[in-house]
Amino acid sequence: MSAIQLAQETINLNQGLSLIGYGLGAIGPGVGVGLIFAAVINGTARQPEAQSKLMGIAWQTFVLVEVLALIGLVLFFIASA
Repeated sequence: MSAIQLAQETINLNQGLSLIGYGLGAIGPGVGVGLIFAAVINGTARQPEAQSKLMGIAWQTFVLVEVLALIGLVLFFIASA
């Protein structure tokens, strides 16, 4: 096996590892979104008059969590290129 063939196999391995890495990285934002809205539901059940304030905070934190997931997606494409 020549060095060029070995390098090509390494590149193919890198694509697979980056896909696994992104899959594991997507678990965090999924759990985070669930925890955010679970806290909003819990807070609204305890104090219904605070729902509008809680929803504003929830959407802001939701956006932050999803930005992290999108950064992971971009890094996946960079690593697999």
